Amino acid sequence: MTMPNFLVIGAGKSGTTSLYFYLDQHPQIYMSPQKEVNFFGVEGQQVKFSGPRDDQEAKVCFSINSIEAYQEIFKNASTEKAIGEISPFYLYSPKASERIQHYIPDVKLIAILRNPVDRAYSNFLHLVRDGREPITDFAQAIQEEETRIKNNWSPSWHYKRAGFYYTLLKRYFDKFDGKQIRIYLYDDYIAHPIATVQDIFQFIGVDESFVPDISVKYNLSGIPKNQILHTLISTHNPIKAKLQQMIPIVLVRTVKTIRDRNLDKPPPLPFEMRQQLIEVYRQDIEKLEDLLQQDLSKWLA
Repeated sequence: MTMPNFLVIGAGKSGTTSLYFYLDQHPQIYMSPQKEVNFFGVEGQQVKFSGPRDDQEAKVCFSINSIEAYQEIFKNASTEKAIGEISPFYLYSPKASERIQHYIPDVKLIAILRNPVDRAYSNFLHLVRDGREPITDFAQAIQEEETRIKNNWSPSWHYKRAGFYYTLLKRYFDKFDGKQIRIYLYDDYIAHPIATVQDIFQFIGVDESFVPDISVKYNLSGIPKNQILHTLISTHNPIKAKLQQMIPIVLVRTVKTIRDRNLDKPPPLPFEMRQQLIEVYRQDIEKLEDLLQQDLSKWLA
């Protein structure tokens, strides 16, 4: 049975949704029909979470827990050179790196890293946008994080914990040859999306001259003007996921345009809160600089 030869492992809220659609356009790439399969994070588990609408998230994003079900996802791959999927949970999961090494030891691994403070705030805004986050003050939500984790809320609520990239990436660098891992910075991806995607094409062994259509923006953060409309359009469920695979892309984009126009620009993160979180992440960022041999001083400013 077919298995992927590349994975995008993270990070969440770092452009992976747009990257999925850009990679999916390439004729030599087969992408899993569903983004965020999460198999390597939940193999053998019946996942149940207790946060707001976590049950819906579990059904859509955490239901593929056997190798047979995972391989079934790629059954329609044929002559494509590169076969892959994108599951940002793999970076955060304590078990994913070990399972990936077991099943596909020669896999290419890709990650996009966003300033962890901005990533955490964007994560929070995403759940506020979707009407799941009951607390509208970010600082208070951060204070509640450890309690939520103890109460088995899904990883979507781990705003702060998901940003310790050195700790998370070290698992992969300890298990895989560094030549199998390619790390990109979110700011570079946003500034030069085509160049970044074409570098990924080269890394996974497909025609790097292909130019994807990047005109559509995906998974925007914002505060809904009409929460009922936003919930109707955005709430995930298995039936809607199947329909999205069947209806013309022009209709998908029309619905997306309606959703995006229903969003107001979110408020900026208060300076004091930003400085507090920078100090939380400082040591991890400094270790990450050494691991990646990259200057991340902008994240500490």
